[in-house]
Amino acid sequence: MQAELLAALAALSWAVGSLFSAAASSQMGAFAFTRWRLFFALTLLWALALFTGQWRTLNSANVALLAMSGFMGIFIGDTALFACMNRLGPRRSGVLFATHAIFSTLLAWLFLGETLWGWTLVGGGLLVSGVMVAIVWGRRESETHAWENTRGALMTGVLLGLLAAGCQSLATLMIKPLMASGVDAVAASAVRTSASFLAHLALLWAGAKVAQVQNPLNAKTLFNTWASAAVAMALGMTLILQALHTGQANLVGIFSSLTPILLLPLLWAVYRRRPAWGAWGGAVMAVAGAALILQD
Repeated sequence: MQAELLAALAALSWAVGSLFSAAASSQMGAFAFTRWRLFFALTLLWALALFTGQWRTLNSANVALLAMSGFMGIFIGDTALFACMNRLGPRRSGVLFATHAIFSTLLAWLFLGETLWGWTLVGGGLLVSGVMVAIVWGRRESETHAWENTRGALMTGVLLGLLAAGCQSLATLMIKPLMASGVDAVAASAVRTSASFLAHLALLWAGAKVAQVQNPLNAKTLFNTWASAAVAMALGMTLILQALHTGQANLVGIFSSLTPILLLPLLWAVYRRRPAWGAWGGAVMAVAGAALILQD
């Protein structure tokens, strides 16, 4: 139960972090925002790892694996997710990315021998279905936005969303045995963010226009980026890796998909807009699914 709780707390961290991310990302551009966020996150994580001495749990072999996981899950996965969001909007891209829970369950069964049976299987299916219902039917009919439009080929957007979900799941699966061996979660997160940051830096140095900051930086934008890095990346990612110390990769993936559900009350509190009935229905399904898993 502790691992599932940590994964749910990571989902909450990502939900809170997204409140800081929206304005900063649109101001800086997706790639520049991610690069700056990674920079802030890695400075926090390395400072903590050095202060506690937990960097000593690292060696050349696990650093290489963690770097590969970071490159796949953060650099490729996040890039694909941003590209999907640009084409299909945040609502539909959220549905596609929520499938990472399904990928995690399948990959954990194939490569780690982890299985779900009985009420745990029913609860997992109910939780993931609830998340998707909340996203698909969570918008009011009166709410229209340019993000609901499709830009470019629909199939391209769908494939990018599935790529993001697959990379997230595979990156987690890659380091499950490593985390179970006792590598410190903070130090592991520091390596993963550093590897992804270097990849983004290489993209910038290569002269890619998309990697450049789109608008002049200001104090508010940098603060929001720092807050997003601290909450969503430094804390959220570390909680996920800590959950992998003892938890099954499939259940960690399922509980970490709760972010859209946990975002509902936060958006209500911040923007004073009550979620649609479809969102509440999905939330009830997700909570019921989580209860079934935890009582099994």
